[in-house]
Parts: sequence; structure tokens; C-alpha cells
Amino acid sequence: MKKIALILSREYITRVRKRSFIIMSILGPILFASLMIIPIWVTQMEDTDIKRIAIIDSSHIFRNVIQDGEYLKFDYLENTSLTDLKDNFSQTGYYGILYISHIVSYDPNSVILYSDKQPNLGTKLHISRALENYIKDQKLQTYEIDDLDAILRAVETNINIRTIKLSEGGGEKESNTGIAMALGYISGFLMYMFLLFLGTQVMRGVLEEKTNRIVEIIISSVKPFQLMLGKIVGIALVGLTQLLIWSISTVILVMIAQAIFFPELGLTPTEQVVTQDVMSANPVQTPAESSSPEMEELRMAFATLGNINFAVMIGSFLFYFLGGFFLYASLFAAVGAAVDNDTDTQQFIFPILIPLILSIIILFSIINTPGSPIAFWFSIIPFTSPIIMMARIPFGVPMEQVILSMVLLVAFFIGTVWLAGKIYRTGILMYGKKVNYKELWKWIRYKT
Repeated sequence: MKKIALILSREYITRVRKRSFIIMSILGPILFASLMIIPIWVTQMEDTDIKRIAIIDSSHIFRNVIQDGEYLKFDYLENTSLTDLKDNFSQTGYYGILYISHIVSYDPNSVILYSDKQPNLGTKLHISRALENYIKDQKLQTYEIDDLDAILRAVETNINIRTIKLSEGGGEKESNTGIAMALGYISGFLMYMFLLFLGTQVMRGVLEEKTNRIVEIIISSVKPFQLMLGKIVGIALVGLTQLLIWSISTVILVMIAQAIFFPELGLTPTEQVVTQDVMSANPVQTPAESSSPEMEELRMAFATLGNINFAVMIGSFLFYFLGGFFLYASLFAAVGAAVDNDTDTQQFIFPILIPLILSIIILFSIINTPGSPIAFWFSIIPFTSPIIMMARIPFGVPMEQVILSMVLLVAFFIGTVWLAGKIYRTGILMYGKKVNYKELWKWIRYKT
């Protein structure tokens, strides 16, 4: 154990002192925090440039139908030729020219917006909704229904579906499908990235020591299996260290960004109710004072995070990371010991990568249907369970399935480490020979 500890500490200290480790430890949290904050920030951004659009209505029935917005202004032009306006567009100062044909009621493609810029989605939606609502109202009025406007206002209803997760004891917890999907995808993708990145580090480290003949000196003092195990455990600790740095730093950066840029998201439910009561007592509300549906959705999403058992998430991630890493790292180490250069690794590394690639391919399907048979089987099979089970856990997985998955993963990584150790023991001192699968099988069958 003392020799393994020495190898472990050497691998750990050497790698955490590398410039690449330090740079990634700094850039990683910034990247992850940006991925969480920037989408929220973008939703709050608005194009504040005033856009003035000229309207030519060939039917003369849509005048004042499209109302001005805060940053959208419309000018209804009379006795103006569309051709002349297009030919002299650069001199008009308009953002665009909106042409409404008289056949718009039965030809939805007869409304055209001309511009020398690409109109954004908000501008198009503002125009289309105004025209659609007006045409719908005109068609409904042909039925001669009394108090039609009042009826339409009365039947208009917005639905926001809340999801409550029931426990076996009848307990209730508010959940959010979007949050669960995001956590599932992030957990699965992080697991894939760490297993692939750290696994290849093990292979390249073994291959480098072998090609430089350093391993011949090391093997004189320790057994090959001790060397392999010390290297694998040392790199695993490097990965856990970087994961810990990323997690703590990302949480701190997100909390700082939320406090500075989105303080309203940090309001407690009681504070939100008090704020709404104060606002309802004020008959005049400015747009900034009113709460948008998007902000309400964000508040609910952040509130749902409090109901997630992060202890289970973190514990599961650590277990599946270590189990998956020992499984894959031992295979990568065996490949590194069996070959003499990077080119020869290709024939052996591809079968190892297939389960990882397959897991990331079906990840989107799993987070959409976490209870499907394919999700169950891929979360049980040890070669895919580290990624797929982590994608399922935010949705809630029956305990018996988790236990079965963990037991199989432990059994497989113990068997894989033993198998890789037999290949490593022979291949680490083998030079100048092209190795194939038949040769690997001979090494596995060698008796100690």
C-alpha cells in the first residue's frame, strides 16, 4: 500500500501543478456560470433601437390595426407606390416596408415585410399577432353574436401547469420538468466528459512512460499492478479535485451574478406575495413594476431547486464517477501498456469508446422518457450506467434499480481492473511487437 500511495501522490501532485489544470480550474467555473446566467440575461435583453415601419395597405381596412410598441412605430401611408418606396428605400429612413395585400384573409403569405436588415422574431410576431387577432374578430362578428368582445375576454384563459411529485408516504414536493431535464443533461454530459478526458489521460501517461523507458526503472521497485492502480487512483483524485473546484466556484459565481443582475429571483415566496399585494394596491403599474410570465417562470424554477436533494445528486455523481472511472481507466491503461505509439491505440480504443458515444447519443431521449425500457437497461448496464443513471436520477429512480445498477458497476469495475492488470503486467515491458486481440487474449490467460 505504501508503494501505491507514493505512485498516487506523484501522479496527483504532478498533474495539479500543470498549467493546463490551473487554467481549466479558472475557466471551467466561468464557462459553467455563463451557461447558466447568459440565457437568463438574454431573455431580459431588448432591442432598444426605435424601428419605424411604413405600412401600405392595399385593402384600406387595416388602418391603426397594428399598434405602436415601445420600440416599434408604424406609419400608414396613402397614395404611395410600393415600387417607388422600395426603389428609394435607403433615403426614406424607414426600418422596413410592410405590404398588406387585400387577399390576406385567405392567403396568409400575402403579407410581406421589406427591409435591408434581417427583422427579428419579436417584430414579426408583433405584426402577425395584431393582424391575426383583427381578422379573427372580423370573422367572428359575421356571426352577429351580442357582446362578442366581452365573451372573448371572458373565455380567454392562461394555464400554467404546476407539477407536484408525490412520495410513497403521501408527501408532496413541487417539481419542474425543465429543471430536472437540465440537471439530468448536465450530470450525464459532465460524466461523459470526465470519463473520456481522464481515461485518455491515463492511457497517454502509461504510453509516455513506456516509450521513454521510464517504466523499466519504476518496475524494478514496484509491481506492474501496483503501478497501474496508483496511476488510476491518482488521476481519479485529480478529477475529483477539479470537479470540487468547478462546483464550488460555479455556485459562488452564479450567486454573485444573481444578486447583482437578477435580485428579484432571490425573493422568498412570502416576499413575492407581499410585493404582489403592494402592486395590486397601486392602480397604476409601470411595465418595470409588473411581473412578466418569463420572470414568474424563472422564480418558480429557482424555487424548485430548493426541493432537489442535492446530497443524493452529489453522492450519486461521486459513486458513478469513481465506478465508471475505474472501469474505463483500467481499460485505457491496458491499451496504453499494450502498444508502442498513438497510432496503434486506434484499433483498441474504438470499442472502449462505443458505449460512451452511444450514451451521449441517447442522452436526449433518456431525459425526455426517463422511465422507458431503454432508459432502464442502459442505466443498468455497467458500461453505460454512469452516464445514463445520472441523467435519470433528477427525475427519481426506484431504489431497487439504483442498488442493482451500483452492484453491477462495482462487480464489473473489479473484474475490469483485474483483467486490465493482466494485460498491463505483460504489455508494459513489451516493445517492438504489433499487438492484436489474439495476442491480448494470450496475455490474459498467462498464469501468475
